[in-house]
Amino acid sequence: MPFESHWIETQDHEQLFAKTWGNPKHPALVLVHGYPDNQEVWEPIIAHLIAHFYIVTYDVRGAGQSSIPKKIKAYALSQLSLDLDSVVTQLLPDRPFHIAAHDWGSIQTWESVTEAKFKDRILSYTTISGPCLDHAAFWMRNQFKHQKPKFFKQLMKSWYIVAFQLPILAPTIWHLFNAERWGKVLAQLEKKQGLPLNQNISKDGEHGIGLYRANFIPRLAMPRQRHAICPVQAVVLKRDNFVSPELIDEIPKWAQTFERVDVDANHWAVLSRPEEIAGYIQTFALKQQP
Repeated sequence: MPFESHWIETQDHEQLFAKTWGNPKHPALVLVHGYPDNQEVWEPIIAHLIAHFYIVTYDVRGAGQSSIPKKIKAYALSQLSLDLDSVVTQLLPDRPFHIAAHDWGSIQTWESVTEAKFKDRILSYTTISGPCLDHAAFWMRNQFKHQKPKFFKQLMKSWYIVAFQLPILAPTIWHLFNAERWGKVLAQLEKKQGLPLNQNISKDGEHGIGLYRANFIPRLAMPRQRHAICPVQAVVLKRDNFVSPELIDEIPKWAQTFERVDVDANHWAVLSRPEEIAGYIQTFALKQQP
């Protein structure tokens, strides 16, 4: 598929590599990837959306071809929201747009979806396997008080978050992976062979750990009340090995307009079920199109 390449300078002078796809006259859709991926993870889905949307993707800081910050604090949610602002200011000036995001792309995009400055610019938001950390903190506290089995279930799924706080061990682990080895992990998780390979997986995994270190402890320790400024759709992956579907139960408290789709799939459904996931994104976005 043809695309145009762009370089975006962020407000703290990092460089983000971005791509635009499709006809600029179509409704605008921004896709934000998760960890340990880069923007290429969206290409199977873009193939099913390009006829209907003008699509923007970008490598988040520390991933793909974007620059790698030197300090952990540069991965803070507030800075990631400013990155999205920089991307859309350059590539979608004065245009409203839809967002769909997966995993850490979703976690970081919640910061923008709950910021007043994006009201009337973000038309809709589809979140896939990436809760708002503030919402998750409130949910975890409530489960610990009233339903401890759900609390400990999510805690078991989140073992890797603790591991990622280790300064030497966590980055070193990613040096053991190459595209083929990581592809075997994904194939086993998704029960599907022939998934696209991430040739940059070692670096994406190593540097993206900064996302966890900069955000999990402060947000879980001091959650904020964050209300969505646009309609929200949650694509819930019922067999997700890393994010409990129950976390989505918290969203209706924070989103005035909310829809939920349950999918019998694992965490990387964006790769294993691209046509189906693209269909959910498209249907919800066009429903919210002015």
